[in-house]
Amino acid sequence: MALWHADVCHGPGLTVGGKMRPLRIHAQLDDASRYVVALEGCLDFLGPVASLHDVNVRLCAFLDAHYHVTSHAALLGATPRTVFEAAPRAPDGFDEAKLHEALTTRTRRRVRRDTTVVVDGADYELDAGHLAGRLVHLCRCLVDLGETPWAEFDGKRYALHPVDAVKNSRRKRPLRHPPVHDETSRPHPAFDPPLALLDRAVGRPPRHRDAGES
Repeated sequence: MALWHADVCHGPGLTVGGKMRPLRIHAQLDDASRYVVALEGCLDFLGPVASLHDVNVRLCAFLDAHYHVTSHAALLGATPRTVFEAAPRAPDGFDEAKLHEALTTRTRRRVRRDTTVVVDGADYELDAGHLAGRLVHLCRCLVDLGETPWAEFDGKRYALHPVDAVKNSRRKRPLRHPPVHDETSRPHPAFDPPLALLDRAVGRPPRHRDAGES
């Protein structure tokens, strides 16, 4: 169970709704034991079939009654089932939550100034206005493509929802450079270069300094 091989082949055509449809058979094979963990089969054993159900029944019968219990040259005469079942199965605690995380894609993108982003060609927006102009990770889980994508920033998850053009146009935008106003600071004195030179020439103290400075 450390290495699998995957392949696909064409099977006999099936007549569905009066039309001939192509049949493709997918399979995954455990490398060490040659055990088929997910269906492949042998087309020579199919015979005439009329439906996809007929195909699956014949393939499963081929695996259980022939392939898995027949000596394999690559296994020094052992059967795929014997080698496969002899290997210990170490529990790894894998569950749906871990599958969801493993199949989640994350793409680094910058949020627009109107707090919108593009995911797979569709426009979404965030309610978190402080993320405007920030680099975030846009996330989507491939387990369920119907699930709405989301954004992640600084270890937190933020919901995305389709853009409402009317509401978005009326939202207040965060200032790019908020003005800094400190009422306790003193006004900056005016500076007159010629007057400063004249003061220096006649030995007067500079007039542009505040009275408290020397």
